[in-house]
Amino acid sequence: MAAVTDKYLIAQCFYANSVQLLIKAANVLGKRDDADSYGKLLERVRDAFMKEYVTPNGRLVSGTQTAYVLALNFDMLPVDLREQAARRLAENVKSYGHLTTGFLGTPYLCHVLSRFGYTDLAYELLLRKKYPSWLYPVTMGATTIWERWDGQKPDGSFQTPGMNSFNHYAYGAIGDWMYRVIAGVDTREEGPGYKKIIIKPHIGGGLTSVSASLETYYGLLGCTWRINNECFEMDVVIPANTTATVCIPAEDPAEIYEGGLPLAQKKEIKVEGNEDGYVIMTVGSGKYSFRRNR
Repeated sequence: MAAVTDKYLIAQCFYANSVQLLIKAANVLGKRDDADSYGKLLERVRDAFMKEYVTPNGRLVSGTQTAYVLALNFDMLPVDLREQAARRLAENVKSYGHLTTGFLGTPYLCHVLSRFGYTDLAYELLLRKKYPSWLYPVTMGATTIWERWDGQKPDGSFQTPGMNSFNHYAYGAIGDWMYRVIAGVDTREEGPGYKKIIIKPHIGGGLTSVSASLETYYGLLGCTWRINNECFEMDVVIPANTTATVCIPAEDPAEIYEGGLPLAQKKEIKVEGNEDGYVIMTVGSGKYSFRRNR
């Protein structure tokens, strides 16, 4: 199941990520000259990546899942090459039937799949029970995240203790995707964390109910959604002094009720429109109970 990615390709991707973080920090601090300088550096880093690691037809010289995940997550490829790169990543995952990423690629794998329209495939990876997967350790009795996908082998034996922690951080990064994509709880980058909230759940994987919450600087933020027959229900808690963009999977605002009343009768809820199968609305702090009847 091993797939080796060129270490210098990996380093170049994370170099670009570091520069991107500096650009964001400079913008937040109002240091325009620094932001411009780092922006030019980022262009050079990406140009060097393209010259060294991308063929003229857009293939990466390392064809691993991790290579494509990092290149896509850190925007190393020009826009016109990203869709085909994402398609190659999805085809790679389907070909193997499982992930082949390690500590560096796994945190971004499902995020990249979802970003490019492959959320169903990300769900398949999450819910897979055979090794290698997140649920294989659960089938072996795990109650924590392991350092290795197969810290305990199917025959009951264990890997060597030098690298076999049964309480390890790395693969637990999938929790970020579960919050942001499955539960749909996210924040906009352009402001302080969770000052401007996004609630946009992605239904899939055969799941019929999901609940997630976290304590933000402003208070408790939570989202619980469930499917009863063909009805979609979602309860949302938005903390004080914040606003939220709430996205309900529906085609028409007339399908949606809040607190038992049609959206048209809820003056505190501003419907912004429709996009990609979601009705989008803006709400202030408070508790909301949404229902889509079909």
